[in-house]
Amino acid sequence: MSEENSIAAYWSDGMDEAGLADWARRLRARLPAKEVSLGLIFMSPKFFPHAEQVLEILRVHARIPLLIGCSGGGLVANAEELESAGGLVLALYSLPGATLKGVRFTQEQAAAADGDHFWPVETGVAPDQVNGWLAFIDPFHFNGESWLSSWNQNYARVPVYGGLASGQFPEPLTQLYLDGDVFEDGGVAVAVGGDVTLTGVISQGCTPIGEAWTLTRVQQNLIQHIGNRPAYAVLSETVQQLPAEEQRKVQGNLHIGLVVNEYLENFQRGDFLVRNLIGGDPNSGVLAVGALPRMGQTIQFQRRDAAAASEDLNELLAGAKTSLAGREIYGGCLFCCNGRGKNLFGRISHDTKLVQAHFGPTGLAGFFCNGELGPVGEKNFLHGFTASLALFVKK
Repeated sequence: MSEENSIAAYWSDGMDEAGLADWARRLRARLPAKEVSLGLIFMSPKFFPHAEQVLEILRVHARIPLLIGCSGGGLVANAEELESAGGLVLALYSLPGATLKGVRFTQEQAAAADGDHFWPVETGVAPDQVNGWLAFIDPFHFNGESWLSSWNQNYARVPVYGGLASGQFPEPLTQLYLDGDVFEDGGVAVAVGGDVTLTGVISQGCTPIGEAWTLTRVQQNLIQHIGNRPAYAVLSETVQQLPAEEQRKVQGNLHIGLVVNEYLENFQRGDFLVRNLIGGDPNSGVLAVGALPRMGQTIQFQRRDAAAASEDLNELLAGAKTSLAGREIYGGCLFCCNGRGKNLFGRISHDTKLVQAHFGPTGLAGFFCNGELGPVGEKNFLHGFTASLALFVKK
């Protein structure tokens, strides 16, 4: 990644107008010959009362033409994960030839969304004008699943990266930022078009176990038959065939992976949408899952724990680096589930250090989310326990 095109920094002090202004000017001076195209801002809840003032200071003194972001209980800055942060992170990106547009949307719009042209009309962004979206949404007053379903329909095969804002638990309050405005509901997004596109890595923290199977009888979220056999029996057999040490690891850590694109010749890590395995009944043979699978869909059981999450992210980053060889990467942003970090890995900055090891050093900004946005195959989903890495790349 290009250090010259992106820069991020963490402000650890409180509300200090003169100090923030000076800090923003100094950060801007570290991209001396570059024109700033985009700023990303993530703030801890202690800045809630001062948010509008902070946005104005940063926009003016860092000379940011488009500023977007949200609140986060934990923040990401370069190689550091600041899980109980009391400050803010600002990142500046120079994206040569990019066309960028910030948009705001509400629950009322999401509820009214119908047809293939609703969102292009509402946002003023046509599907052929956007190569990727960065989006931040409020988890408490906005139906993210419903919005994403209509967004996918309107912007087919256009990736969406980002996350659900987080705040001061248990208070149901988050903030979203777009230029100088602060919102406490709905969503904000930036369309990335022109000579720059968005690509990245969606690491769902799992490793596949056993073999891939076909669903042969399904009713809503209940899987009755897998490969023409009772689903519970197939799961039980899959676990029993694992080595003893692997069997111990899967206890309490079992999930299911659903293939999104059935037209692939081989299914690999990253091709599965991972969802919760809610429970199973050995008598009826039925498995309940946190999704609506379809008959004929390919599935593979998954294990989620610290070792699996580390392996998954490492392999996906390595694959992304190989696929992007020779293309200019201008910078990145990372959105991590609140359930990752030290709680999962037993140490801080696991995800950021892996990203920097593969792509760094570079300006990296982000936050710890209440849910992560990112594509699997050519469709966007809302995830949990996921690290969603978005990279700004020359088209």
